[in-house]
Amino acid sequence: MSKRAVLEVIALDAEDAVAAQAGGADRLELVTDMAADGLTPSRETFAEIRAAVDISLRVMLRLADGFAAGDVAELLRRARELRSAGADEFVLGFLDETGGADIAVVEELADALDGCRWTFHRAIDRAPDRDALRKQLADLPGLDTYLTAGAATGVDDGLPTLLAEAARSGEPGYEQRILVGGGLRLDHLPRLKAAGVDAFHIGGASRPDGWSAPVSVDAVREWREALDA
Repeated sequence: MSKRAVLEVIALDAEDAVAAQAGGADRLELVTDMAADGLTPSRETFAEIRAAVDISLRVMLRLADGFAAGDVAELLRRARELRSAGADEFVLGFLDETGGADIAVVEELADALDGCRWTFHRAIDRAPDRDALRKQLADLPGLDTYLTAGAATGVDDGLPTLLAEAARSGEPGYEQRILVGGGLRLDHLPRLKAAGVDAFHIGGASRPDGWSAPVSVDAVREWREALDA
């Protein structure tokens, strides 16, 4: 029997989390403020969601829109606060003024997470040299996933890059799992799955009525069934 593909769904609150799990999500990305593309949720929100579901939770570490780290001391404080509340998986990603990984900040956060697993998010899609970024980050503790569309503009444009990177799986800098998200549609799945991609991330696709409405159980289930087909 083939291994089940991972379906990660963005959740803003406990209602979203319960619906996503009911629809078949394997993991949630916890954020607040989607108008800023997803920021760090409060400790209280994390605790409410953790109490509501029993699937994996990856918590965003990001204080403002964009890919600059900003207040690093506050980022570290929030990371430690969430760790103390029981968070053990995270999402982060920061770029420096050249567009490369802000390695000093990312290293400091990785150290603060003390071995927790984490995703480097779609900042990779804004980097001028994806290969160099991957190799910069390759040995950081806990990094096990890249959330990427293959291009800043989304999966439609990034599909060739995603397929090429999937073909390099296991090479230095390419050991981490590819989690595809950002303009992902159901019709993209056959080519991605055929290339060996086994993790998929949805946000708006789980909310047919928009971000002002909660996650739809039926929408998530449609993705679960497509991935399991």
